Amino acid sequence: MSAPILWILLPILIGSFTLLLLRERTVAVIGGGTSLVLAGIALIVPIDEALRIGPLSLKIASSASILGRSFLLPPADAPLLVIIFGMCALWFFGAEAAGVALRLIPLGLIITALLVASIAVQPFLYAALLIELAVMAAVPLLSPSDQKPGRGVIRFLIYQTLAMPFLLFAGWLLAGVEASPGDLTLTIQSTSMLGLGFAFLLAIFPLYTWIPQLLEESSPYVVGFLLWLLPTIASIFGMSFLDRYAWLRTSPEVLAGLRGIGLLMLLSGGLWAAFQRKLERLMAYTAIAETGFILLALSLTTAGSLDLFFLLIIPRGLGLAVWALALSILKKENASLEFSSAQGLARAYPLASAALVFAVLSTAGFPLLAGFPPRLALWQGLAGASFGAAILFLIGLLGLLVGAVRMMAVLVMQKEETRWSLKENWIQRGMLGIGITGLFLLGIFPQIMRPFLENLPLMFQHLGR
Repeated sequence: MSAPILWILLPILIGSFTLLLLRERTVAVIGGGTSLVLAGIALIVPIDEALRIGPLSLKIASSASILGRSFLLPPADAPLLVIIFGMCALWFFGAEAAGVALRLIPLGLIITALLVASIAVQPFLYAALLIELAVMAAVPLLSPSDQKPGRGVIRFLIYQTLAMPFLLFAGWLLAGVEASPGDLTLTIQSTSMLGLGFAFLLAIFPLYTWIPQLLEESSPYVVGFLLWLLPTIASIFGMSFLDRYAWLRTSPEVLAGLRGIGLLMLLSGGLWAAFQRKLERLMAYTAIAETGFILLALSLTTAGSLDLFFLLIIPRGLGLAVWALALSILKKENASLEFSSAQGLARAYPLASAALVFAVLSTAGFPLLAGFPPRLALWQGLAGASFGAAILFLIGLLGLLVGAVRMMAVLVMQKEETRWSLKENWIQRGMLGIGITGLFLLGIFPQIMRPFLENLPLMFQHLGR
């Protein structure tokens, strides 16, 4: 058995099989169970080492050849596999509560496997093609066959597809830079192409207009899954460029550009969130601000900047999962989620409403919630690099906090004689309870994440050293 077969080919096969099933609970159990088992294997069974179980000896090889391409998942990638498939298990088990298990899980497993393959493929530039395949697989997930694709779906496909030629052209130019490192013109051209490619891939300002549109057109839970997984893998793919080319990771202009774009994403996301009047668009702009946090972490040159980047992954995934599930529950019962129509929803759906509030507060870095420790560490790193950047960072967080307070006021706004009730079913209550508890546990005891995060920087040979 090899690691690429186990964590790439097997999820694709299981995802294809679940396309034939018709019961949501069966699909949720298979999808969530598969992801949980794969995460457990990555946690327990070492890669490239023989594991003896009684008279049996088990070894998972790190490399394999699939369709003529070499795929490599070394032991250093095992913690990332634990996080990716562990978070996927959470998303897939929650899919039944959101009512989208039949749509999300089959294609979700395939998309996850393709994105893991983009990290493992050799040469690494083939990752752009695999990410494009994952984007194409996401289109039927976002727009069922019986519906006409909306503007958000079309923009998502166009913008993500435009990233691929820029990245491939940048890789071709970077090969020339390696051969002629003194060619300044070639260096500028390759950096520009690379920047444009990741601007489309990560939905950098002003190329993120499809995110609010997509959340209004499609299931919030499905879109939330993609908003967690795609930027996470795309960021790791981008870090491979920084790790491979010394002039990129040491360039003051590149680092300043990352910091400026990260602050722009955070400020635009935070300020727009403060003035939104629809719950879906509020979620969209909090997700945009989360991308800003990732870019700001990458812009820091301190030895712990890589640790800070990985510290953002788990709270981000959990926060978006709680946000998306709660929003899906409310949207299923209320066609419109404008503030005028959402007044008093907390009295009928108290758990879903509480989950919405806690998820936004976590993104804003509110104390005792999962987002607080990484936000605090990021703010301290920015303060050491630039006092102005630290102030702008706080302004962005303040915008998110204002959005959370306005949303909370709307959800509880109702006449006093209106009776409180609990309309969430038991599956929804259980998943929302797990999510809210997780937000508090990660905020109060952030050291829980340490066993999964401490070895992740070993994925890169030079970055963060």
